[in-house]
Amino acid sequence: MHILAIDAGNSRIKWGVHEDGSWLAQGWVATGRAAQLSRAWARIERPDAVIAANVAGARIARTLAAAARRFRRPVRFVTSTAAQCGVRNSYANPRQLGADRWAALIGAWNLHRGPCVVVNAGTTVTVDALDGGGVFLGGMIVAGAGLMRDALARNTAGLRPRPGRFAYFPSRTADAIESGAVNALAGAVERMVRFMREAGVPPPLTVLAGGAAPIIAPQLNGAVEVVDNLVLEGLVRIALEPSPVTRHASRDPEK
Repeated sequence: MHILAIDAGNSRIKWGVHEDGSWLAQGWVATGRAAQLSRAWARIERPDAVIAANVAGARIARTLAAAARRFRRPVRFVTSTAAQCGVRNSYANPRQLGADRWAALIGAWNLHRGPCVVVNAGTTVTVDALDGGGVFLGGMIVAGAGLMRDALARNTAGLRPRPGRFAYFPSRTADAIESGAVNALAGAVERMVRFMREAGVPPPLTVLAGGAAPIIAPQLNGAVEVVDNLVLEGLVRIALEPSPVTRHASRDPEK
């Protein structure tokens, strides 16, 4: 099955063409330049399905739909459900969970089939707990490193944003800000690992995705794996899962 999967986030719209277990092409455009997708997709063969996780709002949804018209396929916009692709959702209202988080959880489960802390590190950072039975226990949302730096620059006199580097013992203000942001994010991940262990879950694998994954991963303890485009991986699994109607028909085609 030839699938165009799209992850529309606050900063970037990532996309990939998947077929027979491998990615044939991948790319991205800045969310503020979503109109460039038509040009980016000009040479893509017509897919069998177009599927998207969109957290960037209604205007971006319309832009995605317009760009995909060339394929004469509707865009399937994913929403979270109570259960899908082997993952069960423990949110009080399952549909309130962001589509990108849901797809990332499904991607992580189908790649590893074991307990995971699933981290999407973009403009915001989500840290979600998935147990060994495929149950999403819950998670947290943290401002990303860029938002932390911007907040300090806006709200604190004399702290203008300057490039900094992570250090154990920062000796420059820019490095202190960068190190504080990275440590805050790494601390959120490690506390979720601790919470899962205290809840009796076996030591989880931390699965990291997103643009900030490379700065967080080296600061974490325990088993860590960086997975490029985890949301896209989950979207492919969702696209490939037979619908309930299809499963029913295959069991008893006469009903």
